[in-house]
Amino acid sequence: MALWKEPAKSPSSPLPNPPDLARFDAPADTPAPAPRPYAASTEPVSAPAKPGSESHIAPDLVIEGKIEGAGHVRIAGRFKGDINVRGDLTIEHGAKVNGSVRAERVTIAGELTGNIETAAHVELLQTGALTGDVKSKTFSVAKGSKMRGQAEFGWDDGKAAVTDIHKGNGHASGNGQSK
Repeated sequence: MALWKEPAKSPSSPLPNPPDLARFDAPADTPAPAPRPYAASTEPVSAPAKPGSESHIAPDLVIEGKIEGAGHVRIAGRFKGDINVRGDLTIEHGAKVNGSVRAERVTIAGELTGNIETAAHVELLQTGALTGDVKSKTFSVAKGSKMRGQAEFGWDDGKAAVTDIHKGNGHASGNGQSK
């Protein structure tokens, strides 16, 4: 049953490729047929995003707010706010992020100003710059990257050693204590 008044069909104005309304009447457990593009459309029609897919902030976007949820996030533009995702976060070369981060994997090729509060793995690439503290299970740093802050990694019992990275010189000095 339609919730709108359908226009009367006239022989002089037929609809080119009318929409497929059968997909709305199909039972919930049957897959919906792929949507058909209209004749005027030249772009392909894509399927809706699946859970766990990747979200992308384009290089020419500036966004302020909060990112939360499941799935992977790739930032190529500028973002100000906290990021909390059950998935991977990639900060591309040229991107700038200001805020705290919680993610499964964090890859930094751009700039991050803020703490990585929890992650399974953090990778600071050659073009990456991090100003803030890191807490992760594993942490890899490429030659040429920059970091100012403290890093806690490799500890499973919650008693992490603290490593200071001094003013971007790439040298680490451990001052942690194990019990």
